Amino acid sequence: MKTTARLLMHILLVLFAANTAFAQQRFTISGYVKDEKNGESLIGISIGKPGTSVGTVTNEYGFYSLTLPAGKHDIQFSYIGYQAQQFTIDLTSNKRMDVKLGQSDRQLNEVVISAKQQEKNINTLNTSLNKLDIAEIKKLPTFMGEVDVIRTIQTLPGVNTVGEGAASFNVRGGNGDENLILLDEAPVYNSTHMLGFFSVFNPDAVKNINLIKGGFPAEYGGRTASVLDIRMKDGNNQKFGMTGGIGNIFSRLALEGPIQKDKSSFIIAGRRSYMDVLMKPFLKGDMKDTKLYFYDLTAKVNFQLNKNNSLFVSGYFGRDVFGFGKEANMNWGNNTASLRWNHIFNNRLFMNLTTYYTKYDYSLKFLSDEKSTSSQEFSWKSNIINYGVKPAFTYYLNASNTLHFGVQGTYYTFRPGRSLAREGDQQFNINLKDKNALEGALYLDHEWKAGNKFGVQYGVRLSGFQYIGKGTAYYYADTVAGTRKRFLGTKDYESGKTIADYYFLEPRISARYAINSSSAIKAAFSRSAQYMHQLSNTASPTPVDIWTPVSNNVKPQLTDQVTAGYFYNAPGDKFELSAEVFYKSMQDQLDFIDNADLDLNEYIEGDLLAAKGRAYGLELYVKKDIGATTGWVSYTLSRSERKTPGLSLNEWFINRYDRTHNLNIVMSHELNKRASFSANWMFASGTPATFADARLEFQDWDVPYNTTEKRNNYRLKPFHRLDLSFTYKGKQLKRWKGEWVVSLYNVYARRNAYTVYFRQNPDDPSKKEAVRLSIIGSIIPGITYNFKF
Repeated sequence: MKTTARLLMHILLVLFAANTAFAQQRFTISGYVKDEKNGESLIGISIGKPGTSVGTVTNEYGFYSLTLPAGKHDIQFSYIGYQAQQFTIDLTSNKRMDVKLGQSDRQLNEVVISAKQQEKNINTLNTSLNKLDIAEIKKLPTFMGEVDVIRTIQTLPGVNTVGEGAASFNVRGGNGDENLILLDEAPVYNSTHMLGFFSVFNPDAVKNINLIKGGFPAEYGGRTASVLDIRMKDGNNQKFGMTGGIGNIFSRLALEGPIQKDKSSFIIAGRRSYMDVLMKPFLKGDMKDTKLYFYDLTAKVNFQLNKNNSLFVSGYFGRDVFGFGKEANMNWGNNTASLRWNHIFNNRLFMNLTTYYTKYDYSLKFLSDEKSTSSQEFSWKSNIINYGVKPAFTYYLNASNTLHFGVQGTYYTFRPGRSLAREGDQQFNINLKDKNALEGALYLDHEWKAGNKFGVQYGVRLSGFQYIGKGTAYYYADTVAGTRKRFLGTKDYESGKTIADYYFLEPRISARYAINSSSAIKAAFSRSAQYMHQLSNTASPTPVDIWTPVSNNVKPQLTDQVTAGYFYNAPGDKFELSAEVFYKSMQDQLDFIDNADLDLNEYIEGDLLAAKGRAYGLELYVKKDIGATTGWVSYTLSRSERKTPGLSLNEWFINRYDRTHNLNIVMSHELNKRASFSANWMFASGTPATFADARLEFQDWDVPYNTTEKRNNYRLKPFHRLDLSFTYKGKQLKRWKGEWVVSLYNVYARRNAYTVYFRQNPDDPSKKEAVRLSIIGSIIPGITYNFKF
């Protein structure tokens, strides 16, 4: 590890030295770009010399740096939806220039269209990257009239779920726990409310969303399938504002405004569902005290301390509550907090230092016959807590070369389960031992653009993980593949002592070659290591599944992914098109023996298996974002497979979340300045399932039996659904703006099967019947009134 660190430092010094020699008689213009109206930092703004390829874009905090030869230059700041500004600058020294851009309603203006030049998909080095802003998301059809981040990304190529009500999403053959979800750089472990129907991200507080599916930059690590990077709004530093909505499921309200004009601001956004309130008059008897609701609160403040230093503090708190009186109660939720410091060392060196805290926890409680002497009670609590620090640096060598480097460290505490079981006067405690771990990483990458034709971003990430005490290591004997391991014994470790450690070198590279001014080809390779898993033997992870680190028995998952694609932008940016192929090879994926016991099992590692995985496919994407009619079409043809020793005859079998075909058609049309219509139709192959192909008769009862022993030997019927929505903007009264959103979810009442299970007919036990479980089987209308002040 020390040798690698020295090598990275040597590369860094060589690049610095080379730049020093090259940069003579060159000067740098740098600064922040913000929205003139509300002071929000603008991400991805193009800065460059018109008519040339010389330029850059603002980073995630709105900062830019551009080094040019001494002399006079015309510099343009532009982005679609904003009025371009052009300045003539005489560079005789380094220059600091902060710029404010005003919003433009002239979406078809030539200057506005050309403003997207730097961020066209043919000009960026990134592969497998989808960028969405909240304005795009708000155009899509909604569930119950509510805008949703997670539902939106599920319409993109390479992304799917196992069905309606799934609490996670799957990317390119990866499991749900393989997605790194960040909210202002703090990890989020459960991204949905109400078991998958709504996301935890309040759209009123979201500014920008990036989904990375491959070719990961070296700064991202710890997960192997995707990165969902969500950035919150900073808050309006010019004037007070209020946005919100009143719907038939939940209401929301967001407040934002300046603390000190131009210097500091805040935003606070909250939501609360009230299905429990609406149901209350209709519930009687044992159902009278039913609880079914969620709430969340998102907040952020920021301070511009001086021209070189800015401070951001943001947090999230959300919870789901579900229960039937005192008999059965569940609740789960996320807490996150981030403290970020932006510092400009000089006109080329930018730093963002982030410290964060995140916690995900859940609890279950069941109580029967409370007043009886034979009453029974069971409770279970579990959580995972992270503390992290991430100093990240960007060094802008010149207009063609940029360095990204940094260090990351995370301390984990896993509490897999503390439970109480009581029957009458007898009480039992089952407490699984806590687990602790440290994860660290050092990374460096170099972004190089060689003129108009070629560009490459290459780098390396050195990651390490230590499973440490205070804790207990469990030891097992080797056994027949696919069966429970025989327990040998344990060993206790004192606080801070290493139980097991792992280190990986993760190389990353992405390259682009422009065929002409409107098309390009790209390719990428990335290796990623994942040091934690979610224990779930269901099709989709649930909110009450257990997170666990790698250990002396469980190895890290290692994934290699190769992608290649063709990208095209039509003249005038009328539409953009991409076609990508990918192949992923996965080692040490987590699998389970048949009939594995995951609930409060102290010896759960004896039921875990190391599997190989592979996924490959083709993704097609066409997008139109200019004009009265906008939207996209995405199609994915893919396969996700697994091979686990001792299972399914030691052959490759299809993953439970595999969908061979996945098609999404998303469209929005502005009828006039006040009314718009949107539609979304999706089609996907049915998910695989394991069904018996024979039966054994035992005392007039049928026992299902799989003679082939193969997993996922059947596929459910295809999934398809149509959603529609209509938006009507009311009369605008001075600062008050309002609109009505009417939505229809599952327009033709399709009963898509989440799963199929078999049972004996209750009326005739000699007969067996198949039962289709559909989470939603009817049309669901929704209406919301949105307002802005």
